Amino acid sequence: MEGVATVVRNAGSHYLLSTLPGWELFPAVLRGRVRLSRSSATNPVAVGDRVRYELDGAATEEHPAVIKEILPRENYLIRRSTNLSRQAHVIAANLDQAVIITSLYFPEIKLPFLDRILVTCEVYKVPVVIVLAKVDLYRDQVPEQVEAFRRIYEGAGYPVIETSILTGEGIGALRERCRGRVNLFSGESGVGKSSLIKALDPTLDPKVGQISEAHLQGKHTTSLYEMYRLSSGGFVIDTPGLRGFGLVDLEKEEISKYFPEMLRVMDDCRFVPCTHTHEPGCAVKAAVDAGQISADRYNSYLGMLEEDKKFR
Repeated sequence: MEGVATVVRNAGSHYLLSTLPGWELFPAVLRGRVRLSRSSATNPVAVGDRVRYELDGAATEEHPAVIKEILPRENYLIRRSTNLSRQAHVIAANLDQAVIITSLYFPEIKLPFLDRILVTCEVYKVPVVIVLAKVDLYRDQVPEQVEAFRRIYEGAGYPVIETSILTGEGIGALRERCRGRVNLFSGESGVGKSSLIKALDPTLDPKVGQISEAHLQGKHTTSLYEMYRLSSGGFVIDTPGLRGFGLVDLEKEEISKYFPEMLRVMDDCRFVPCTHTHEPGCAVKAAVDAGQISADRYNSYLGMLEEDKKFR
């Protein structure tokens, strides 16, 4: 028997599949030749991938389905394994939306990290919503910083939802935003991603690994990437907290095109191409000087140009 299903869990060489939007999970393994035929990414199959599988009888842990083919991806999110590595890792595929979770404090925000994720989402055509978490801990103390953050990123074109697990603020809006979609949840380590997932659906506990206990009999319980079904509708892909995010397959001349606020003005630059660093008559630099483009975002862009030099 052959069929098409979606990868909902990746545990090394073992996978769980389901035919979305249904939720009937069954185990699978990857055929060796498929693994070798994929790209140089460290993982040939990602959560969210649609795959063609073969199964003789009923799928069990001892008799799993065999993944024969990875179908073409509508989009995906990829990063360097580390900022100084040439190896790349596909985080997830076929996404309706990336929910990027950050916090101004606890942990303190690193804007270059956030901007690298946003650029990658632009490159691979993944829509984004930014979640500003833990606002109950700092908004009253630094309201001007919260407003400045919103002004920067909403001005660039990204929706921003303020949330608090303690008060419940923004949870309903985020739940509605996720309804009916395949959502990737990602962010820096310690930002509260797992707590937000639990707030969206209290029946879920990503750290416990309920899917693995129910369907893999406790085997392969160390999962890095896993999809969950939300009781309110839609799906969420949980990922480990990130400590770095390196760009992949992006020429330095292209980077500015993936800053929406730069893209809007760069046609007015005197020179084409323009690196927006030293050229006279640069519309991007003029917009930064005028406060129309955030200086922080521009500095993130300059940092990406410097990072690009390390791989040449």
